Amino acid sequence: MARIATDALPVFALFAPAFTPATFPRAQLLAVAAILTTGRRTVSNLLRTLGHLAVGAPSSYHRVLSEAHWSGLRLATLLTRFVLRCYWPSGIVTLVGDDTVSAHPGRKVYGKARHRDAVRSSHRYTAWRWGHKWVVLAVLVWFPFAGRPWALPVLVALYRSPEDNRKRGRPHKTPAQRMQTLLRLLLRWFPDRCFRFAGDAGYGSHDMAAFVARTQGRLHLVSKFHPKANLYRPPPKVVGKKPNGRPRKKGAKLPSPQAVVLNASHRRYNVAW
Repeated sequence: MARIATDALPVFALFAPAFTPATFPRAQLLAVAAILTTGRRTVSNLLRTLGHLAVGAPSSYHRVLSEAHWSGLRLATLLTRFVLRCYWPSGIVTLVGDDTVSAHPGRKVYGKARHRDAVRSSHRYTAWRWGHKWVVLAVLVWFPFAGRPWALPVLVALYRSPEDNRKRGRPHKTPAQRMQTLLRLLLRWFPDRCFRFAGDAGYGSHDMAAFVARTQGRLHLVSKFHPKANLYRPPPKVVGKKPNGRPRKKGAKLPSPQAVVLNASHRRYNVAW
């Protein structure tokens, strides 16, 4: 335990600016214990793993996550800078994103709702779970000891159900819109870097495509798309006097993705799943 903590201290020290001087030592110990603890990683189980290393009252460790003052956004900034500096020092950074549901059926759980569980659902059966739905943005990293890339989460956002937003008087945001907020943060934090984002069909929407187009080439989108989708060029720009009637919203008709694939030249590639 002491050897692992000693080796990890230089890495954890990079995240000290996100915490107060009183909170950081406890947060550091909890992070090391979370790596070593098997089973449920509750604060009580982490304290059992730490043993005599957890100096002070146990309640002070519980308050790290409930009441202590520390910046989650600043912690995410430091983490992302560390990951990009070590594994993506140059080139286009590959990002992946998805939403996941965690079960929290308690009566007083903040932000919980009934969500579709994609893992347990099928085309004929829909499984529902009470809990949180998190929208996760991760950086894709290749490690020398692994045969496939690893997704390292750097930003998360809690998705709220339409009923909860209506009850609290907030505009509803879909998972794709939540993901746009996370992507905006990365674009703001790293103004000199370009990114490539990959997501499932839920993120291949018109709204997401329009957001990517507004980044002027700094962000690229890879997602599933319907093979027979109707595609159009952007509407032509109006020069001079405005024409009578409503302006055009679509440009010239484009071939469908299926037609483009059929007429394109084929190449064979080896891919790692």
